[in-house]
Amino acid sequence: MFCKAGKSRSNPEQASRERRVGQGGCVRTLTGWWQKPFSVGKNVWAGMSLASMNIPQVLGYARIAGMPPVTGLYTVLFPLVAFALFGSSRHLVVAADSATAAIFSSALSEMEPVGSAAYIHLVSAVALLNAGFLLVARLCRLGFLADFLSRTVLVGFLAGVGVQVSISMLYDMAGLDVSSHNTVVQFVGFVRAGAHMHPLSVGISCMACAILLYGARFFPGRPVALGVVLGALGLSWLLGLAQYGVTVLGPMQGGLPHFAVPVVSWQQLLALLPVSASCVFVIIAQSAATSHAFAYRLHETVNANADIMGLCAANAAAGLSGTFTVNGSPTQTAMAVQAGGTSQRAQLVFAAVTLCVLLFFTGPLQYLPRCILGSVVFCVAVGMIDTAALNHIRQESPGEFRLALVTMATVVSIGVEQGIFIAIALSLFRHVRHSYRPHTMVLKPDPATQMLEAVPVRAGEQTAPGLVVYRFCADLFYANCSLFAEDIELLLAGAPTPVRCIVVDCSAITDIDYSAASVVRDVLLRLHTRGVRVIFGRVASYALVDMERHHIVSALGEGNVYAQLHQAMASAEQTVAQQLHRPQARP
Repeated sequence: MFCKAGKSRSNPEQASRERRVGQGGCVRTLTGWWQKPFSVGKNVWAGMSLASMNIPQVLGYARIAGMPPVTGLYTVLFPLVAFALFGSSRHLVVAADSATAAIFSSALSEMEPVGSAAYIHLVSAVALLNAGFLLVARLCRLGFLADFLSRTVLVGFLAGVGVQVSISMLYDMAGLDVSSHNTVVQFVGFVRAGAHMHPLSVGISCMACAILLYGARFFPGRPVALGVVLGALGLSWLLGLAQYGVTVLGPMQGGLPHFAVPVVSWQQLLALLPVSASCVFVIIAQSAATSHAFAYRLHETVNANADIMGLCAANAAAGLSGTFTVNGSPTQTAMAVQAGGTSQRAQLVFAAVTLCVLLFFTGPLQYLPRCILGSVVFCVAVGMIDTAALNHIRQESPGEFRLALVTMATVVSIGVEQGIFIAIALSLFRHVRHSYRPHTMVLKPDPATQMLEAVPVRAGEQTAPGLVVYRFCADLFYANCSLFAEDIELLLAGAPTPVRCIVVDCSAITDIDYSAASVVRDVLLRLHTRGVRVIFGRVASYALVDMERHHIVSALGEGNVYAQLHQAMASAEQTVAQQLHRPQARP
């Protein structure tokens, strides 16, 4: 079903056992918990660090969603556990997310007053509808959509998210309020607000960033961020930083969520369907992009369909526990990785810490300075910009490097969800562009070895006098079939010796559509009229089925289709030897 990184397995038998358990889903992440104390210790520290950084952040997402602050903590309780049990990704953190929060809050605020009981019921109903749509997506195996996210796009996507988040965190670091969701507007506003920055907040943020960057450089995998957050919490409480103008989180309520099915009318349910559909598109695309990006970076693999099932379970838990839609978060996933988490055990520890906070520690949390939270997230966001990977892409493939830059710029200037869809569209366009003008060549014997070598199609190129072996390096479809016809005409018109036989190497042709088949039949008819025999060689069985269905085999004639190229060439050479002395027929 999926494969985990080799470092976390002790032997092949255990790996096999984990794969079998993984297919069952619900107890996958618990395998080997007690067998690897070092790995467990790393994940415990990572989960605690993740909690220290993300608990304040999800409170901010609750504000975007228009929900009570405590519901932000609920998103990293039962939904987090649900994905850890049912998902595939080792590192994806599924919790509150600003993109989906902005989508449903803008729509639901027009239906009910923000923060009211009716509004909260609508928000939870959207989460349950998301779970239903995601279940349908899992049954339809829509995880294949993640395959359209190339590694180039994923590097650009993470870099764009890193730039977007780092700019937004500058406001918290400087003691300012964000006035826009657009990153470009935020950056311009931050530059213009220089005179309004809070000096003490800026100083605390600079010191926190220096400690975090030093720790990341010299103590990787250590809970440096946890120490920074706990130290800032203690200093804020002892020194009373709030009285000096430093913004803190402030008081909030605690307690566990109450499980219930949200109550909405039938008319409201119908109105929520398009809102939920928009959220689901973003959830699938963003979660797939994030999980695949970190799997690529850490040399792991993920099962996109299993992740969709995990997202379904997480949103069902969110809707039933009175909170809002959850999504795979790029920023929080990057935090988990940088904190040293190696599996979803870190997320389970995160959920356990959240439970303790809800029960016992919502009081102390009110003293945490927002500038510290901003500094932690800022350093994580900067780490998401993989300059080394971008440089490698630039050196190896300038065209794909430009695609990565476009993806990054789109995420920064327009938004995460739009950036993902535009990136997929550009990836598909680039693929179609390659298929639209594929490589075509003529096979000629090398003068030294007499082995067949490929050369580009040019007027006058022949394999031997009167013989052309032509290779078309792509499937034949409506957009590129004209190139096939143009190449054949070019090779015949410029031939130094009249062409008596053309062998088409079909090794790269696995599919032919209706439009291409019509063009191929027309080409065959013209060639037969001119007295040129056409033979197809290296025809795979599945390509032969297409050729028979489209009547290409009957147009070629009996004895002109071969499974091996050498058989096709032997027949062609015999034809050329017999007909070379005859004059070529004119159309």
